[in-house]
Amino acid sequence: MLSPRQLFLLNTAQTSPFPRLLEIERAEGMYLYDHSGKSYMDLVSGFAVSNIGHRHPRVVQAIKDQADKYLHLTVYGEYVQSPQVRFAEKLSSVLPASLSSVYFVNSGAEATEGAMKLAKRYTGRSEIIACRNSYHGSTQGALSVMGNEYYKQAYRPLLPGIRFIEFNNLHDLEQINSETAAIIIETIQGEAGVRVPDPEYMWALRKRCDETGTLLILDEIQTGFGRTGKLFGFENFNIKPDILLLAKGMGGGMPIGAFISSIEVMSVLQENPILGHITTFGGHPVSCAAGLANLEVILEENLYDEVADKESLFKKYLQHPEIKEIRGKGLMLSIQLSTFEQVEYVSNYCSDKGIIIDWFLHCDTAMRIAPPLIISEEEIRLACTIILEALDSYLP
Repeated sequence: MLSPRQLFLLNTAQTSPFPRLLEIERAEGMYLYDHSGKSYMDLVSGFAVSNIGHRHPRVVQAIKDQADKYLHLTVYGEYVQSPQVRFAEKLSSVLPASLSSVYFVNSGAEATEGAMKLAKRYTGRSEIIACRNSYHGSTQGALSVMGNEYYKQAYRPLLPGIRFIEFNNLHDLEQINSETAAIIIETIQGEAGVRVPDPEYMWALRKRCDETGTLLILDEIQTGFGRTGKLFGFENFNIKPDILLLAKGMGGGMPIGAFISSIEVMSVLQENPILGHITTFGGHPVSCAAGLANLEVILEENLYDEVADKESLFKKYLQHPEIKEIRGKGLMLSIQLSTFEQVEYVSNYCSDKGIIIDWFLHCDTAMRIAPPLIISEEEIRLACTIILEALDSYLP
């Protein structure tokens, strides 16, 4: 009889030649547990998904309660479904008044796709600007605005009318002009190794979009829901997007995403043609119920209030000659090392010791630190101790 690992390799599509192959039986809070009962502290939150920890009781109960009522009913946007309505209302209540129309989708990549279509339709323009080293998903449209040719070259031709500028470069903002439908930009670049822009750059970006009638799409797929110490990353810069992208930490572990704009902008998807964007499972009732519970937990427990202090603790404890720099904001951090081999060694060492860390698509010489917001000081200290042990034991 084949083992689960053998079946995984035989029947499950692979995304790399070297999957981690951890066999996880259950998860709770900060931890994953394998079939032997060994625990793993999750320092990446399932890639910025489990912001309130794995299987939060409020989220699990919301899932059970909704499953007792109904699951999928019809395509998105036809029936009045309470989980969608309540979640959209709650999201609107914590966002600027101009972001009051929520289009629920299945993922961050689909949010990107919907936002690009929306910007073209509303402005009547076709050009979209993105940033080098950006990541917005890996579907065809989202891949077109990815700023790394390595991941795109095998899939060309992609969408026309895409131009790239340097992130956090004030001079490059001059390339935004009256032909530009939108600029899509991460509030903080994630897969580039966590690059935080200067406030002056973000203010100038907003101003340039206003001057040219260009829509500003802020990708908060990784930075949303408390990750940076604010509920949404753009709050750190005192600007507002025209279109906001959300996913990952949105559903408390359930698959869901959204693109959000004003009623005026979003209304163009209703006609010429009607059904301007369609999704069958977007805004799934169970995912929306989970998302609402997730947001309520973040707000009621003020989970982002201590994020800045926890950032400081990581920076305090992670002092080592091999650490070149620690970048980031809140619990979205990047530990810069020298080589990928060093990062890989540290990652494997930590995994053996029960700590899960990872690296970045566009910056494989840095380690990703993005734990659930519920991580304690004791857990931070323990994780940092093991990371330092790994660095001490590395022999190039």
